[in-house]
Amino acid sequence: MTGPAPESSEPAHDPEVLQLASKIFELARQGDTETVAAYVDAGVPADLSNDRGDTLLMLAAYHGHAETVRTLLARGADPGRANDRGQTPLAGAVFKGQTEVVRTLVEAGADPAAGQPSAIDTARMFARDELLELFGAA
Repeated sequence: MTGPAPESSEPAHDPEVLQLASKIFELARQGDTETVAAYVDAGVPADLSNDRGDTLLMLAAYHGHAETVRTLLARGADPGRANDRGQTPLAGAVFKGQTEVVRTLVEAGADPAAGQPSAIDTARMFARDELLELFGAA
């Protein structure tokens, strides 16, 4: 006689939780700073990531929302956390030409040499000379 099957070590994926997470990712994409801040202040992790490893910070940075980026950083978001493809929020902001976001991330300690491709590589690829100067890689 055998005992009950061991419980799965995988977390349960409650549809309501997934729907809420999806909503919060969309708020970060849209730059709804106040609402994102309220969710993080209520306990949503500042480094919450989606199924591709994109954090709230990555989505806000890539879409050029400097105020949302600053707000997430102030609440403990990691400026150097890469997604599942090795891309960092800084490289994403460089790719999109989001200079204010780039400056904000650099001031928060994001490493322009981190990631695949790095922010430096991306700036070189798109001839963003002003950003290469900011990174000290001109």
